Amino acid sequence: MQLKTVQAPRAAVRYFEGGSGPDLVFLHSAGGITADDPFLAALAETHHVYAPLIPGYGDSDEAPEIRDMLDFTLHGWDVVAALGLKDPILVGHSMGGMIAAEMAAIAPNDVSRLALIAPAGLWDDDHPIPDLFATLPFEMPALLFHDAVAGAAMLTAGRDVEDPGFLQAYLVTNARQLGMAGRILFPIPERGLHQRLYRIKARTVLIWGDSDKLIPPAYAHAFKKAIAGATLVSIPEAGHMVTLEKTAQVAEAVASLG
Repeated sequence: MQLKTVQAPRAAVRYFEGGSGPDLVFLHSAGGITADDPFLAALAETHHVYAPLIPGYGDSDEAPEIRDMLDFTLHGWDVVAALGLKDPILVGHSMGGMIAAEMAAIAPNDVSRLALIAPAGLWDDDHPIPDLFATLPFEMPALLFHDAVAGAAMLTAGRDVEDPGFLQAYLVTNARQLGMAGRILFPIPERGLHQRLYRIKARTVLIWGDSDKLIPPAYAHAFKKAIAGATLVSIPEAGHMVTLEKTAQVAEAVASLG
């Protein structure tokens, strides 16, 4: 994946690009994304992938004027326009899924294929979503992965989590990224999306890990009920980071859109 820059109206946007095939825009989760992400590589085997970084992630500049859900949604469409794309397959994971769903709802005639991977955006008092902002680093693997041990290895890339240098870098990066994500996810990740999902016209596939502890599978059925014609792909032995635990299966589900 090559890291490039495109100028959008509200910010210079850093994005990863690679692969060949139908155009696909991937919107990342609150954890961010890197060039060597295996899910991006899997998508790039069958599609021309564009993966923009939300401002404040990676080495991108922050954009203080992007403040609320509408700002994030319009910024998403601004990026698509700046990239010169028409009706790309729109794919989003978690926070990125929330943004992708809002984009498809606000401009239903501009996206015909939509993949939402354990998207945020709804709230059910019977199935409260854990507070990501109050979760300590050592608690993350059990919250995000079906296999917490393997998940911890993926998150740390084999580095010593007790090393002060690692912890300092992790906390600084995490604070910067979650500061941006918090504009739409804090205190709870709900900004009225349930009132707009009926507007989505895109052929939609929902993809969920059966062991998702962050956004439980009950939300999968809520999204499926709200989006006309949506299909649900449930993946066993996978948590919220289903894109890392079951990469090939998620990529296959996305590829079903064309």
